Amino acid sequence: MFFLKSIRFLFLRFNNPKPMPSLLLRNIRFLVLAETAPLPAYPGAQMQNIPVLKDAYLLVENGRIAGFGSMLACPERADDVIDADGRAVIPAWCDSHTHLIFARSREEEFVDRIKGLSYEEIARRGGGILNSARRLQEATEEELFESALGRLKEVITYGTGAIEVKSGYGLTVESELKMLRVAKRLREQSPIPVKATFLGAHALPPAYKSNREAYLDLIVDEMLPRIADEGLADYVDAFCEKGFFSVKEMERVLEAGARYGLKGKVHTNQFNSMGGIESAVAQGAVSVDHLEVVSDAEVEVLKSGATIPTLLPSAPFFIGGHYQPARKLIDAGLPVALATDYNPGSTPSGRMQFVLSLACIKCGMLPEEAICAATINGAKALELETELGSIAKGKRGSFILTPVIPSLAYLPYAFGTDLAERVYIDGKCRVDKRSVFQD
Repeated sequence: MFFLKSIRFLFLRFNNPKPMPSLLLRNIRFLVLAETAPLPAYPGAQMQNIPVLKDAYLLVENGRIAGFGSMLACPERADDVIDADGRAVIPAWCDSHTHLIFARSREEEFVDRIKGLSYEEIARRGGGILNSARRLQEATEEELFESALGRLKEVITYGTGAIEVKSGYGLTVESELKMLRVAKRLREQSPIPVKATFLGAHALPPAYKSNREAYLDLIVDEMLPRIADEGLADYVDAFCEKGFFSVKEMERVLEAGARYGLKGKVHTNQFNSMGGIESAVAQGAVSVDHLEVVSDAEVEVLKSGATIPTLLPSAPFFIGGHYQPARKLIDAGLPVALATDYNPGSTPSGRMQFVLSLACIKCGMLPEEAICAATINGAKALELETELGSIAKGKRGSFILTPVIPSLAYLPYAFGTDLAERVYIDGKCRVDKRSVFQD
């Protein structure tokens, strides 16, 4: 309890605007992704060759990175000087795929899976997304906001410095709008960027079981116009998968979203290859997410476009199934991103450091590749690559200060240890865990 109260205090105390002192970190052992010539993303082999500056300093002024370099050239003074004393500095995580807004946990389905039911079997019995939808429709906007704000604070303590939040548990006009209004409130109160994605095509509501076209009409003709009128979303999404929405249905939703200026971020290839990747790339989607199943032909399609393949390895970890073929994608020269998929059914966790561990242990990624995928490539999947994801002059001063670690490989290696000792957002220390357990 003391830990949670301490973290909450540190989150809230900086919400009021104040003069921004300059910040200087000295004696940094590893300054990770320190870019003198910033890249929008790191593809293929470049992911394991991220720039790391040793024995470094970092200067932040007015919330932005003002300089960095060798300790031999370290400035003499700043308003606030921190001796990193051999610690590492890593850009804050950019979590480009979450379902942070939900009404209740689903641990009973966790038990069902232990008893042998599959994700699809649970969904057919009215569980899964439809379970969350029923509960969300009953919840008030205030209840949803308070619970989602708590989760947002939680992930910031893990080092997340930007996040995407989807709707998709509403499945009615008013409930989808309710979710996106909550996302808007989160954005207004959050110290980190919050991107919102409209995912009305997440599952087919029971009332439309015998009339799929009518539900798609509802999305296109009623939901999207109202969402656009209120400015509630940055992206549009659809769950393109057997038992959910077909490629043709996904295309209709994305084309309708595009008319309102919403780019695509698509759930696809979680269980089957059915053309979702090809269509998403053709429509210029920002990312295609999940990708547990990817054919050689689909890899070639990804190489032909600018869509970011975003992997969510904590989903197969939690529900069972194929892990994403990260090695195949990276070796093909693609810029892979990692995200948590934080949601109540298949990934009840927003801890990005654990996602890095899974990416290495189960998907064959090297530690540097996983760090790259969770920072600059994740920022690219949020279209925030000019603001976040690396240490570069002019970018926001959002980063993690670790304890003393022997190497960067220690980040995914120590999967049970919280290595975000301090979290800085725009040059301010939002979370400091060093004093949590002091008397």
